[in-house]
Amino acid sequence: MKLIQLFVPTEDRTAVRDELAEMNVEFVFADEDTHRGGSIAQIPVPSGAVDTVLARLYDVGLDEDTYTVVTDVDRATVPNVDELTEKYVDGPKGDRGASHPEIRERAADLTPDTATYVAFAALSAIVAVGGLLLDSAIVIVGAMVIAPFAGSTLSASVGLVISDREMVVDSVSSQVVGLVIAYVGAVAMGVFLQQTGFVPSTLSVSLVTQVAAFATPNSLTLAIAIAAGLAGALALATDLPVSIAGVAVAAAIVPAAAAAGIGTAWGEPLLVLGAVVLLLMNIVFINLAAYLALVSLGYRSSVIRSVRENAAVSVRSGAYAVVIVAFAVVIALTSVGTYQHVVYEQEVNQEVEEVLADPTYSSLELVSVKTGYNDMNLLGRDESVTVTVSRSSDAQYELLDENVQSNVSRATDRPVTVQVRFLDFQRAQAQSQGTDETPQVDGWGTRVADWAGAAWERLTGAVGTAGGIQCAGGC
Repeated sequence: MKLIQLFVPTEDRTAVRDELAEMNVEFVFADEDTHRGGSIAQIPVPSGAVDTVLARLYDVGLDEDTYTVVTDVDRATVPNVDELTEKYVDGPKGDRGASHPEIRERAADLTPDTATYVAFAALSAIVAVGGLLLDSAIVIVGAMVIAPFAGSTLSASVGLVISDREMVVDSVSSQVVGLVIAYVGAVAMGVFLQQTGFVPSTLSVSLVTQVAAFATPNSLTLAIAIAAGLAGALALATDLPVSIAGVAVAAAIVPAAAAAGIGTAWGEPLLVLGAVVLLLMNIVFINLAAYLALVSLGYRSSVIRSVRENAAVSVRSGAYAVVIVAFAVVIALTSVGTYQHVVYEQEVNQEVEEVLADPTYSSLELVSVKTGYNDMNLLGRDESVTVTVSRSSDAQYELLDENVQSNVSRATDRPVTVQVRFLDFQRAQAQSQGTDETPQVDGWGTRVADWAGAAWERLTGAVGTAGGIQCAGGC
């Protein structure tokens, strides 16, 4: 509930009283003790009906600049609150989401002013670059916490479902500006680290674990983006803390932007391309997931109907049309770029598993397969695949890289460069006592039997000792 307190001049009191009575809204007038003649109207209304009630009062002649205070109400007894909510609160169909004014306000509160937004976008990318190059997940999480992208990203979906075209345009423009600032900040940080010698300029950044993790789109990163969009929308429409969901949104944006900046600073065009595709994929699916989540909560977008009924040539309508077309183009390009790489990555994994299934490599255990972004030979470079396996002997397996390269090249019809990393370890197995050299199988049943036998030996030993002492004293 909200409580509207506003000053009503004496000459407007009758009109305001009649309008509130017609709206069936409860109200109380209190005399105002100042030099001005009038009263203070106290009007309890449902959350989300404030704008509607005030607009009706302004229409009957009340000055829009009059003294007005709107506060939260912890408890109020209003007999027709359900009727007023249904009649005047514009919100989702059902009781599962906030009203249109509330969700608009929450989305707006997430976006800081322009100067702060630009500063935090650059700072979050700079911190993320440090975290990626340090291979530190903790530092990367810190970059996500200070990232300001939650509001600018989620407000586009909010604007769509409540038919606020200005919010959609502002959201898209904020997203573009924020991503450009983050990318520029990441490039500047990467160049600074190179020139000052803090990070060797010859460092193979594509082999750094955290950098490689955000250099290519895959099914897992897609799932993260969708989950982030769903979480953000649910937090906006309900009473959940939106700041927590904002970290999830930043997790899908900031590291990818930082990886693109690192690739630019180190002159790795394939790394830049893969990170940019990942970044765009995350942005697209965060927006789509947030929109679908709001629709599932009962919000209904009337954008098409609004455009049809109010079709007119104007700067605002043109900007809105440009936004829709640009977003559709980004969806198409990102979907193609993501789909072809995910399919390529699956084919690589299958071929690696097929090679390692050969009895020759029975002692090897697959640890990981990292596939560089498949640019469909746009840059004229071989695709890169790094296979990591563990082995318990010093066997060389000199032809493993060639076998993997042959299989992957044949299956994907792409030129491929394959690297194989070996993790060596030693294994000591327990031997059975006696002449039998066969290692014992230490299963759950064996461990239970050993424990029970040891407990029985201790128990019988304790009983035997007590009996011996008693006999010695009585004999």
